[in-house]
Order: sequence, then C-alpha cells, then structure tokens
Amino acid sequence: MFERFTKGARAAVTGAVTHAERAGADAITEEHLLFSLLDQEGSRASFVVAALGLTDRRASIEAAFAETRRRGGLTKADTEALAGLGIDVTEIVARVEDAHGAGVLAGDRRSRRWWSGQRPFTTGAKGVLEKSLRIALGRRDRFIGEEHLLLALTACPGSVAEVLADHGATYAVVERALYGTGGHGQALAG
Repeated sequence: MFERFTKGARAAVTGAVTHAERAGADAITEEHLLFSLLDQEGSRASFVVAALGLTDRRASIEAAFAETRRRGGLTKADTEALAGLGIDVTEIVARVEDAHGAGVLAGDRRSRRWWSGQRPFTTGAKGVLEKSLRIALGRRDRFIGEEHLLLALTACPGSVAEVLADHGATYAVVERALYGTGGHGQALAG
C-alpha cells in the first residue's frame, strides 16, 4: 500500500511519527496524523485545511483532544450514549480525578518503547491508512495523497472525526472543498 503514497502522504505519515515522539506517546494515533497534516504546506489537503480555518484554530483542536483524553478517550457521542443510560461521565471523571489526580484517565503519555526506537500505529491509525486507500480507489485515483488521508480522518469514527466535525470539517465539506460539488466518493464516508 505504501508504494501508492505520494511524497506528501509519506511526509504526513513521517510527520505523525515525529508528533508521537514529541508527545512521548507509545504509538502513532489518528491525532498524530491530523497534526502532521495541519503542519504541511503546499498540498491540496493543506489548502483545504487552511480554507476551512483549521490551521488558525489549532489551539482549539488541541484543547478538544485534551478534553477527550481527560474523559479517557470517550467521544461526545460516547458520553451522550452513556448519559442516556443514566451514567454521568463528567461526574465520574471528576470523582476519579479527585481521588487520583487531574488527567489520570488520559493515561501515561510517556513512551515505554524508548528502547526499541519504533512506535506502532494504533488500530485507529491503521484504519485511517486503509480507509485512505479505499477512498483513493473509490475516486479511481492511482495514488494515495494527503487529501485521501484528510478525507479518511473525517470518515473514520472516533475522536478525530468528531473534533474535525466540531470545527466544520465533515467528510462532505472536505470532499466539496477538494473536488467541488457532486463528488462521487460520498458513499465511502460510512
């Protein structure tokens, strides 16, 4: 699959590794892939990211991810579903933090793999890479570019898609910004 990646898409994956290293994370996540894309310049994806104002709202995006980590990785949708069952996640987080310290549910972000020199990709990050291939194939592209990675980040369920949607970057909006109206990849979003 990686032989189909453009130079820019490879740079995005390499940048994700760098973001994971800087964060001291055990693995490369979808979040790292997004931040790598936010760092890039001169590509179709970077144009869309800038046009949608995501670059200028990076601090807000970082804060949203910090809040998600604080909730132990639960998305707002997860929190709402639990609330429907009578479980108040906010109260649970507050009680756990009172007993064990602020941010305890975010987990230990320091790497335990420092000795190996390699970090694996999480299942979610692998899913984004696989989805980017499916999106490229669905568009009949012979390559996987940064734009396919960005679309995949909006299409794969989880905190990254949720944060992007909260910042106005849904699959449909990104697809329209990349390809105009009437894009034929809409069915791949699910």
